[in-house]
Amino acid sequence: MSRTEHDLIGDREIPESAYWGVHTLRAVENFPISGRQIGQSAELVAALAAIKEAAAKANEELGHLAPALAEAIARATQDIREGALHDQFIVDLVQGGAGTSSNMNANEVIANLALEHLGHAKGDYALLHPNEHVNLGQSTNDVYPSALKIALVFALRRLDSAMDEIEHAFRERAHAFAGIIKMGRTQLQDAVPMTLGQEFASFATMIAAERHALRRIEAELCVLNLGGTAIGTGITADPRLGELTVVHLRQITRLDLTLAEDRIAATQDTGAFVSVSSGLKRLAIKLSKIANDLRLLSSGPRAGFGDIALPAKQAGSSIMPGKVNPVIPEVVNQVCFEVIGADVTVTLAAEGGQLQLNAFEPVIYASLERSIRHLEHAMQTLARNCVSGITADAGALRHKVEQSIGIVTALTPYIGYVRATEVAKRAHETGLGVARIVLDEQLMEKDTLDAALSASAVLGNAA
Repeated sequence: MSRTEHDLIGDREIPESAYWGVHTLRAVENFPISGRQIGQSAELVAALAAIKEAAAKANEELGHLAPALAEAIARATQDIREGALHDQFIVDLVQGGAGTSSNMNANEVIANLALEHLGHAKGDYALLHPNEHVNLGQSTNDVYPSALKIALVFALRRLDSAMDEIEHAFRERAHAFAGIIKMGRTQLQDAVPMTLGQEFASFATMIAAERHALRRIEAELCVLNLGGTAIGTGITADPRLGELTVVHLRQITRLDLTLAEDRIAATQDTGAFVSVSSGLKRLAIKLSKIANDLRLLSSGPRAGFGDIALPAKQAGSSIMPGKVNPVIPEVVNQVCFEVIGADVTVTLAAEGGQLQLNAFEPVIYASLERSIRHLEHAMQTLARNCVSGITADAGALRHKVEQSIGIVTALTPYIGYVRATEVAKRAHETGLGVARIVLDEQLMEKDTLDAALSASAVLGNAA
């Protein structure tokens, strides 16, 4: 069974069971790109539905939409926001047309679901039309970027939860390792002592800083160009529609949304998306650095650093029995590489806009949505499958500190930099310990030396 729908290009047969229509069908045929449909981005579908609901209510209040139609549209959008018919949003996230196909997919699904609520058949557009009623006073060019911004706010809040999880995993390990002394390193060489707890606490602090940075970006995303229609001038829309739509949208989403003062500028400006991408790249850079450190610290385990032991998750080799690899940090690294690359895509797409519109917002959103989703999963697996199970041999780490030439730094206040350098050189050449050389050369009294090399002295505030 099918129904016939018509558009600018001509007639097409649409499956009777489909809530989407001819515009969606052509988009599916034209854009078989990423394999990821807009319906797989729950935040985007919900944002599109929320905007359509808010616009319907605003148009009803302004006398442009009959109450029965407005109520049917609102009921349909509420069903969609609660999870209904996401499988009917079948357009690829990456598409030509500046997002028109996504907007029309939403218009058609909402119109047909609303028609059913009114007791009419799908496709009976004489009563309730995707363009005439669902899209009344709107354009893709104000609906789509506004929906992307709202969707990203909620996606980032989901990411924030994953960041909170990994931050707390590092803080828990920091607490567990608080009393374990080890050598700190700079440029991969022994530096000065620290605690393993300090090292893990620094990882948590780095993640926390990026959480706060991403939260600050939310304010940029909450400025919308609704009511601006095609290029921001508001052509075909009631001058009051944008403000009233935002009022209803604030109630629906519970976000602190505002209307842009200059909607012509806002329609072409992708700066908020660039800010999100930059924030994700910053997070990826720090997260990848942390993953690098976990791999280095666990390297060996006997012929490498061997400072920590990562939980064994799977056999590491098809040829080397007993080998276990740091597979969780490795996958985190790869996600971070991907996110850094996606930032280049967003940068080029944002720069590539011309005049009053940026046509490349689909790939901007697809890149950001993938980065957020993959970072979320990467941090969850890092927290649950790696960090929470990390262990350390306190005795072995202390022995490394005691044998390290790096502790000579603690003696410079007593014997000076020049003599400390000579002690370090002799220790390196002879293999003798720093303390042994200092006592042999009578550079310090034993009591003073013991005090200088005590945990409280070499760790300072960390002791």
